[in-house]
Amino acid sequence: MNDGDIHRVMGLLAEAVKAWPSPAVTIVSQWDGDPFKVLVSCILSLRTQDRTTGPASERLFALAATPKAMLRLTPEMIEKAIYPVGFYRNKAAQILAISRTLVEDHGGKVPDDVEALLAFKGVGRKTANLVVTLGFGKPGICVDTHVHRICNRWGYVKTRTPEKTEFALRDKLPVEYWLVINDELVTYGQNICTPLSPRCSICTLAVFCDRLGVDRSR
Repeated sequence: MNDGDIHRVMGLLAEAVKAWPSPAVTIVSQWDGDPFKVLVSCILSLRTQDRTTGPASERLFALAATPKAMLRLTPEMIEKAIYPVGFYRNKAAQILAISRTLVEDHGGKVPDDVEALLAFKGVGRKTANLVVTLGFGKPGICVDTHVHRICNRWGYVKTRTPEKTEFALRDKLPVEYWLVINDELVTYGQNICTPLSPRCSICTLAVFCDRLGVDRSR
């Protein structure tokens, strides 16, 4: 992909993803814009499909929607609410630990800074950026496996890890796309630009794509 094509590509991408639901964490953020709910639902989403993350988030927030309320729950109550998300026992303990830190050290408020969020138990750059962008509407680039894979497949970046992809995108992606690139590429990556055998024959972005690493497609 030529760097100058990014505006055209992002425009086509925005139109294409209207055919599918937004990712589960994005939907949670649209409920009331609560950064705590974004943070918790993002934790639940790790190694878990959206069709499981959404209902698990709803069940948990019906019991407790703030850090203080979350601390009134036992680990077993959280585990029962979020099951069958991946690693549900570990995530229940993590949610309680984060809630305790928020109450004791941050007045119950989620920080709006990536570096501050990285200090929380089990929070990596993907989660921190997602909280900053979806929870606060501040500039950030959340890079998960879909964003990493597709940007490299396009030839827009040449990186080996999601973290390196994030910093490469910070250097070259126009800031107007920072808030939307994760949402749109996750959706596109789940439905068209899949990890194995992507659906290149019906991809509206195919003419711009270098198809790097694609051995077989549909």
